[in-house]
Amino acid sequence: MAVDNRHISPYSTREKIGRMVWAFVQGTIFRCSFHSWNGWRTFLLRQFGATIGSSCIVRRSVRFECPWNLEMGSNSCLGDGVIVYCLGKVTIGNRVSVSQYAHVCAGSHDYTDIDMPLLRPPITICDDVWIATEAFVGPDVKVGEGAILGARGVAVQDLEPWTIYGGNPAKQIKPRPRYDS
Repeated sequence: MAVDNRHISPYSTREKIGRMVWAFVQGTIFRCSFHSWNGWRTFLLRQFGATIGSSCIVRRSVRFECPWNLEMGSNSCLGDGVIVYCLGKVTIGNRVSVSQYAHVCAGSHDYTDIDMPLLRPPITICDDVWIATEAFVGPDVKVGEGAILGARGVAVQDLEPWTIYGGNPAKQIKPRPRYDS
């Protein structure tokens, strides 16, 4: 007898329970926290397995899926309305700014298979990156050190370090000057 894999969940029972509990916490004490309580929100994320560096800003309107797949360096910021869809591992470096309403999406489906199974490719956003407002970073993308993805830009391929990108799909616009030491 053939097994019908279309109805088998890609999530373990533990993940399902974790997602339900996180959804409750995120919708209540995370979302309703005071505007300036970044330490409280990073504490809650750590309780769900996220690795968060020091001095991070996480706005109360940020939406996370599977926060246990998140690693975020120090002095980084997730702005209002950002979506961090961590089905796969999402690594955000130090001094990264992800501006309001940007979407970081580490999940997709295998369109070559009729059952469209879930894929969880990782995303890496290196140090000193700026993901501008309403930009999209897709699965299996590495945003190189110091890169900028402009407003509403769509990164579906790796972005080179110290380069400014914009458009859909994102194209190189010009080099970004490096910081003076």
